[in-house]
Amino acid sequence: MRIVTTPMCEEIVKLAGIENYVVNKFPKDEDGDLAILLSESKVEMNSLPIKINTPRQVFESIKKVSKITEKELCDEDVMAFFDDYKLAKKYLNSNFKRHVNVKVYSEFLKDIVLDVGFNIVEDDFDYVIYPDYLKDKVAESENLIEIPSHNSISKNPFEKIECRYAILENLI
Repeated sequence: MRIVTTPMCEEIVKLAGIENYVVNKFPKDEDGDLAILLSESKVEMNSLPIKINTPRQVFESIKKVSKITEKELCDEDVMAFFDDYKLAKKYLNSNFKRHVNVKVYSEFLKDIVLDVGFNIVEDDFDYVIYPDYLKDKVAESENLIEIPSHNSISKNPFEKIECRYAILENLI
């Protein structure tokens, strides 16, 4: 089976144990038999959609992708990938509830904000959280928290989590 993945998902593919794959930002039928890509992406070929915004999503995505290999990873194998990443490990199986109300300007950030334990509201918020690519679209002018988006941060999902969660933890 020929596998194609996007740059954002390549690290998950590697961690899952897949060695032979092609990287293409916009996978096409002729690139391979199966595309492994972010769940928001749409392609005209068989695909395995994954999410990698939160530690739990990264864990589940590694497990999901490893199922198509000859050696499916067990939970302990996947947990070992989190060892060097303090915040990713902290939030992997967390259920935090915090009294911080935030307005969020992006779907991918909603997953992260909820994982940190913040409440998403439209009015009477403490902070406005938005991805860097929407900077010019944010209507509010105070208590703005900019989060790096997919294109302005490491492709490594663990480093991405560490960066984004550190920004949000500073609000606590």
